[in-house]
Amino acid sequence: MLDKEIIESPALDELMMHYKRILTLLGEDVSREGLLKTPERVAKAMLSLTKGYYRDPHEVLRSAKFKEAYSQMVIVKDIDFFSLCEHHMLPFYGKAHVAYIPNGYITGLSKIARVVDIFSHRLQVQERMTLQIKECIQETLNPLGVMVVVEAKHMCMQMRGVEKQNAITTTSDFTGAFNQAKTREEFMNLIRGNRTL
Repeated sequence: MLDKEIIESPALDELMMHYKRILTLLGEDVSREGLLKTPERVAKAMLSLTKGYYRDPHEVLRSAKFKEAYSQMVIVKDIDFFSLCEHHMLPFYGKAHVAYIPNGYITGLSKIARVVDIFSHRLQVQERMTLQIKECIQETLNPLGVMVVVEAKHMCMQMRGVEKQNAITTTSDFTGAFNQAKTREEFMNLIRGNRTL
């Protein structure tokens, strides 16, 4: 969602009203100078953080779909993302690694990252997001196979509950040629390296 779309969103005023009420319920004085614009800022932030609901990831891939004879693995790794956990509405963040083996068609490399961006800008669980990225690429490009690995830290584990700051959650999903252990291993070897979240 663009800034103009956020400002013109019919949900903005209602969200602002609800956040003002939430601040009051938390015991804050919403007339305090530092909080005067907080309901508006939070409402705009939430509309921005959930802008993925208003984008079609399949269309993004189709907009840069090209006929090409290349049939080896294409990998876009270390795609940074931020998302909101649907259970606590706290952020989780990390990197996504995506590979596909073309079957007559390729897509623009930036479109893979944009698909990750669209699905991460929704209320999510990491497991579903991993599945959605894989399915979107498989359905739109019909490649010989897709594999997605997502590594993330979850603020709901870091800030509350178990409070484990260094725990990293890894999820993966794959189709087609990646059902072969050798192909999966090739992908994993190619994305390994010195990475820190």
